[in-house]
Amino acid sequence: MKIIAEIGNTHEGSLGLAKQFVKVAAECGADAVKFQVHIFDSESLPTAPNPPYFKDESRKNYFKRTAFTLNQWKILKKFSEDECDIEFLASPFSNDAVDLLANIGITTFKIASGETSNLPMLEKIASLRTAVLLSTGMSTWSEIDSAVNCLTTNGCGDLTILQCTSDYPCLPENSGLNVLDEIKKRYPSHNIGYSDHTLGVAIPIAAACKGALVIEKHFTLSKRMYGSDAMFSSEPGEFKLLVDSLRNVERGLFSNVDKDAKANSLHEMKNTFEKMIVASSDLLEGTILKPLNLAYKKPMNGIPASKYQEVIGKTLKCKVLKDKPILFENL
Repeated sequence: MKIIAEIGNTHEGSLGLAKQFVKVAAECGADAVKFQVHIFDSESLPTAPNPPYFKDESRKNYFKRTAFTLNQWKILKKFSEDECDIEFLASPFSNDAVDLLANIGITTFKIASGETSNLPMLEKIASLRTAVLLSTGMSTWSEIDSAVNCLTTNGCGDLTILQCTSDYPCLPENSGLNVLDEIKKRYPSHNIGYSDHTLGVAIPIAAACKGALVIEKHFTLSKRMYGSDAMFSSEPGEFKLLVDSLRNVERGLFSNVDKDAKANSLHEMKNTFEKMIVASSDLLEGTILKPLNLAYKKPMNGIPASKYQEVIGKTLKCKVLKDKPILFENL
């Protein structure tokens, strides 16, 4: 399972702050960090509106102000992989951004929900023969079909399709966990994943239980940070809880237990908690045992309660006092 800390643009254009994000995400146990590469003039008209949840400044000003240079991206990728031992991922939002990421040697592209219908960009990415994570938060099935077809027919051989709901924040009932089942049916040749916009850790954990092999969640050093994503993101404590929980889910899902072997190894527990057959009252020699003569009590160091039918109808060869085990040698 790959766990991705989505940092986006919350670094505010500070290389030092971006490095700190990477460092803390690695300390939380994430497998990868993901950034966004916005080259405003290549992706938007000057009149492009803000999303409804972020009105503090224009998108143009925000993306230009927080943009990194090619060299800064190289530094950040090297820092992530060489110093923090964490995979560096990014989402491009234009063909120029694809070229930038190809230049720095990225090996996995994350396609954001709003770019799933951008088939020219998808074709360009596919031709690079990298792995691709395809988010589907704004897409209909027909649009997803087109995107998957575009990627696979143009060279992408390693595709993971992510269920996502582009609500900020997303209510649990809108998370679309059921969609994971449909993705598995429609695209059996590809892995499935989940890109999370809910609050808390419950929904991504449930997604993992339903077979998601990639989990992405927004990550921030503080929900009080400026920007469009911080208030909907997980702080380090919560993100570490998610990572630890997902690792436990992963161990549980992919570790096979031999039920008989495990049960047979629990001798002490079985003797402590299981029941044996004892006399329900003082029983005389010659008593023909009936159900009312039997009681079932811990510990199990005699005839197991499961063998009661082998005892009923038998005759006692000796006296057995109340609460004493009835043993086969007594019969």
